[in-house]
Amino acid sequence: MRDLEKNRAGAIEAGGGFTLIELMLVVIIIGILASVVFPRFVGRTEQACRAAAKLQIKNISLALETFEMDNSRFPTAEEGLQALRVDPGSTRDWRGPYLKEKVPADPWKNPYIYLYPGLHGDYDLKSYGPDGSEEGGDDIESWALAD
Repeated sequence: MRDLEKNRAGAIEAGGGFTLIELMLVVIIIGILASVVFPRFVGRTEQACRAAAKLQIKNISLALETFEMDNSRFPTAEEGLQALRVDPGSTRDWRGPYLKEKVPADPWKNPYIYLYPGLHGDYDLKSYGPDGSEEGGDDIESWALAD
């Protein structure tokens, strides 16, 4: 029994830690894994933001359609999307609020663009996307969404 205890003590004293090479290998392996996995998550974040913007546009569009059913018209450009939350005073049959919460900003913290009358339908509703500008080619538009 005493010999077993001596062998354990000797093993701990003789080098129970990791060598510098072993630590470097672990760091290199973690770096390789991170370089492979991290870009996949970054792409997913942008994809999730685009999906959220599409869903918000569809929800706001539903509220606009309900507003139109009650008032026989869509909110004017001057009334804007706020007419979905607060009676603009220029309607006789406003039965809102048509949105449960305030008009959301897009996932990139920019306001949605509402135009009435629209160039592509009764109204146009869009987000300029992650770059926040119309020229970026990454806009999300109500008229381009599939039903």
